[in-house]
Amino acid sequence: MMGEAFYLLAGVWALAILAVFIMAIRLSYRIEARSPDLTNRSGFPRNAMMFHTITNTNVARDQETQAMRRRMNRLLLIVLAGFVLIWVAIRWVRSAA
Repeated sequence: MMGEAFYLLAGVWALAILAVFIMAIRLSYRIEARSPDLTNRSGFPRNAMMFHTITNTNVARDQETQAMRRRMNRLLLIVLAGFVLIWVAIRWVRSAA
């Protein structure tokens, strides 16, 4: 019973982490739209340029855009922490079984 409840909780946790990651991607697109060097002018859809926004490469330097970038970095750190916590929890459940 403990294992079943844990894996149900892990599924809910995964959905929550996925939602936070999607929020970070959407924020990355908004940062790109505000940054002239990252704006998509090709007319074709492309993936978010998250590496550029994380490392502050070609990102607009105004305060609002930088605040958005810091928020996106915090969201990505939450995703990373979520993966670490779920990994630790899975190891703990498997060792207890």
